[in-house]
Amino acid sequence: MATPPATSLTPSVWSDLAPALKDSGSVGLGAFPMGVAFGILVAHSGLTWWWASVFSGLIYAGSLEFLFLGLVLTAAPLTQIALTAFLVNFRHVFYALSFPLHRVRGRAAKAYSTFALSDEAYAVTAGETAQTFASRRILWLQALIHLYWAGGATTGALLGSVVPAHLTGLDFAVTALFTVLAIDAFRARRDLPTPLLALVCALVARFVFPGQLLLTAFVFFTVGLLARYALLRRKAPRHA
Repeated sequence: MATPPATSLTPSVWSDLAPALKDSGSVGLGAFPMGVAFGILVAHSGLTWWWASVFSGLIYAGSLEFLFLGLVLTAAPLTQIALTAFLVNFRHVFYALSFPLHRVRGRAAKAYSTFALSDEAYAVTAGETAQTFASRRILWLQALIHLYWAGGATTGALLGSVVPAHLTGLDFAVTALFTVLAIDAFRARRDLPTPLLALVCALVARFVFPGQLLLTAFVFFTVGLLARYALLRRKAPRHA
């Protein structure tokens, strides 16, 4: 008797879950507690706990959600909210240049993958090895990171009444996470000029434009990377 199609498809559908769990485990250690911190903030802001699930599930923008919560509570104009969202998430334009979206199959899958392109997902898929990930593995990876964040936010909101509003350390989770990811990336590529350029851009933005530190640092860093790329391309030997 022939095996039913549904049974034969089941192993292939779930086969990429295990490697995706392994890929997302390290970033989940930072995303979940950061989500908890956001959920606690929602609970202490006076909103009902399920708003944390709505924000983290539908907006899913990390640091923007913290800013968005403050803008909502102060009834900020829509134009201010839109401008803030654009400036904070502008970095995703550059993420898209090297994210392996071309490996994701299906319109619905590509739509979700674009929506779920977070800092953590980009950090995991930025390496050369990730460029060979199958479509389902990329989707599982993004869905798991989404779940870590939304699950953490919901947990924090539910426990908000018993957790202090200013619990020290939770807000440093993502900073620590990306520090570790940066160290791993340097060990893999040994590209010293890139982290040095990032450090210089951050310091210049910090002391020259402290009010617009993040945006200024990203602009300087992008210009620096483009200039370095043009210089290296000019020095490289030309092939017919």
